[in-house]
Amino acid sequence: MSDQLSPPPGGPAAPYDALLLLSFGGPEGPDDVVPFLENVTRGRGIPRERLKEVGQHYFGFGGVSPINGQNRRLLDALRKDFAEHGLDLPVYWGNRNWAPYLTDVLREMAADGRRRIAVLATSAYASYSGCRQYRENLADALAALADEGVAELPKVDKLRHYFNHPGFVQPMIDGVLASLESLPAQVRDGAHLVFTTHSIPVAAADASGPAEAHTSGGEGGAYVEQHLDVARVIAEAVRAETGTGLPWELVYQSRSGAPHIPWLEPDICDHLEALHAAGAPAAVMVPIGFVSDHMEVLYDLDTEATAKAAELGLPIARSATVGDDPRFAAAVRELVLERAAAERGEPVQRCALGLLGPSHDLCAVGCCPARAPRPAAAGADSPYA
Repeated sequence: MSDQLSPPPGGPAAPYDALLLLSFGGPEGPDDVVPFLENVTRGRGIPRERLKEVGQHYFGFGGVSPINGQNRRLLDALRKDFAEHGLDLPVYWGNRNWAPYLTDVLREMAADGRRRIAVLATSAYASYSGCRQYRENLADALAALADEGVAELPKVDKLRHYFNHPGFVQPMIDGVLASLESLPAQVRDGAHLVFTTHSIPVAAADASGPAEAHTSGGEGGAYVEQHLDVARVIAEAVRAETGTGLPWELVYQSRSGAPHIPWLEPDICDHLEALHAAGAPAAVMVPIGFVSDHMEVLYDLDTEATAKAAELGLPIARSATVGDDPRFAAAVRELVLERAAAERGEPVQRCALGLLGPSHDLCAVGCCPARAPRPAAAGADSPYA
C-alpha cells in the first residue's frame, strides 16, 4: 500500500513521509503536576495556589495523567496497522504541554529528513482549542525551528476532523451496548443514554467550524452539531441492535471557566439529578467528545459523576472511549491515504458514515477562527487532560 503515498510516474513529489500524533500531554509524576498546569495556563494569570487545587485531581491518581500511556498504546496500534497493511510510514508523537514537546519532536523529524508530515490531533471535532489551536501550535513550533536556523523546515498538514469516521464511531457503539449489558436487567430497557463532551464557552462554540456553520445565541456552531450527529448515529445503532429506542441527551462536563462567562450546558451532574427527579431508572454515560480515557474522563465521569449517581441511587454505567482500538488505527491510515490522494489532485472517496452530514475536509481558512471569542479570565481551555 506504500504506493498509495507515492506519486505516479512523472507526477508530483510523494505527499507524506511521516505521521505525527499530536496530543495535549499530561504529567507523569507528582512533581510534574504544577509545572504541567503552568504550561497549560501560561499567560492567563492563574495563581499557583489555584493550580495546586486543580492538581488535586492528578494527585488522587498518583500525579499521573493516563493520557501519555494511552498515546503510547495508540502509537503501537498505528505502527502495527501500518505494517500489516504495507504502509511504510514512520509515526512520531508530540504534545502541546508536556514531554515529548511538539517543537522537540519536529526538530527530530527535520533532522531525520522528514519533509512532508501528516498530523493527527487527538481531537475529533471542530473548535478553537480542539482544532485551530493545534494548527497555531504547529506554526509556532516551526517558527521556533526557523529561528534556530533549521535549514529545511518540513511542510505539515493537519488531517481533517474524524468525528464521523466509522473507525471512530463503531467502537463507541460497541461500548454502549456493553455498558447496557452491565446494567441490571430490570432497568436496562429504560436507561437514558447521556452523551458527554467538553464544555466550552458559548461564544467559542458558536464560532466553531467553517464560517457557514457559525451561529449566535448559543446554538453552538459545528461543535455542537457534530456531537449531535454522532449521538444520533450511536443511538440509532443501539436501537437497531437492541430493538429498543432509548432516550438520549447531549450534555457537558469539565467546565473550567469563570462563573460569569456562559459555557455550554447542562452539566453532567446537574443532568443526572434531573434524570433522577424525572424517574429515569438508569443511565449510560457515553464520552463521545474524548478519544481516550484521560483525566477528564477518570475524574469528571468516573469519580464525580459516578459519586453523584450513587448519592441519587441512580444505576449508572460509563461507556469506553475509542483509545487504541484497531478500528481507530485503521481509520487513521485511511485518513492519511485520503489526504495523500487529495494532495495529488486525485478524486477522493470520503471514508465517512453515510448517516452523518459531510465534514469539511482540510481545516480550511475560516474554520474555527484564530480570533474566536475567548474568555479573558482563566479557563478558556481545560486546565487538565
